[in-house]
Amino acid sequence: MSNITFAQPWMLLGLALVPLMAAYYIWRYRKQDAAVQHSDIAVFAGVEKTLRVRLRWLPYALQTLAIGAMVVALARPQSQLSRQEMKVEGIDIVMAMDISGSMLAEDFRPNRLEAAKKVAADFIEGRKNDRMGLVVFSGEAFTQVPLTVDHHVLLKQLGAVKSGIIRDGTALGDGLATAINRIKDSEAKSKVIILLTDGVNNQGSVDPQSAAEIAAMYGIRLYTIGVGSLGKAPYPFRDQFGRVHYQNIDVEIDEPLMQQMAAATNDGRYFRATNKKALEEIFSQIDDMEKSKIDVTQYAQTKDEQGQWLWIAFGALALALLMRCGWMRA
Repeated sequence: MSNITFAQPWMLLGLALVPLMAAYYIWRYRKQDAAVQHSDIAVFAGVEKTLRVRLRWLPYALQTLAIGAMVVALARPQSQLSRQEMKVEGIDIVMAMDISGSMLAEDFRPNRLEAAKKVAADFIEGRKNDRMGLVVFSGEAFTQVPLTVDHHVLLKQLGAVKSGIIRDGTALGDGLATAINRIKDSEAKSKVIILLTDGVNNQGSVDPQSAAEIAAMYGIRLYTIGVGSLGKAPYPFRDQFGRVHYQNIDVEIDEPLMQQMAAATNDGRYFRATNKKALEEIFSQIDDMEKSKIDVTQYAQTKDEQGQWLWIAFGALALALLMRCGWMRA
């Protein structure tokens, strides 16, 4: 009944007749006189009431039910049949993540790479309607996961990313070019690349600025993120005995280049994250700027339901009449 409404709800006031009729029947039953006057009823002791006597209230109850059903039918009950159609226009996003050796610096906890992976994973989980992909780079670049809506696979592959699986260095241009190849043919209304690095371009065959200009040609928006504290950062080194020692290394990020790369694309932006909290806020800003479009169309249909109540009323009246004229007749 949760989706039932009434075209004439004021008619439901007639349901007040139902308890009044019940009260009248009880009052009349208690007030009725005996059919036979007798000075001693001992002769009737042990006589069982017949089924007809026990059910003498049934015809009146059926009449009461019929009146109640008739009142509901006059109120014109209607069911609301509704449905929604959702059209989701997602955004295609490729993350290009630096996995060079310097990403093991521990100015982020536990280190830059693991902090970036955790924040990126939270970002992915919040983008349910988008296709996403992952490119990793250091001295060279390769696609870890192509564009996919299977975020479970993407998160699993992101978790497996580690430094040292490819030649060390920082090839910003190659990383961006690989990401462009993965997203350039997309038909999504918005194409985005998020490039995260902690270093200066020193490897690769593609000029980073030229790669950014190619991204702009394909209508790709580029967000660049520089990761690293200001000044120096503790970096773990292992000696010949496998013991870990820390040494402070300079944090070198080519911010002018990162800014120019982002500016070359449509509404691209550069961000600097000096700690994990700042990195989380950056991804939150990107999440707010890149919202998927969801169109919701609602359909509603009203259906009259008084027919079934009329059938209940007529059925109850007919049954009461049959009982009074047949088996229940005095």
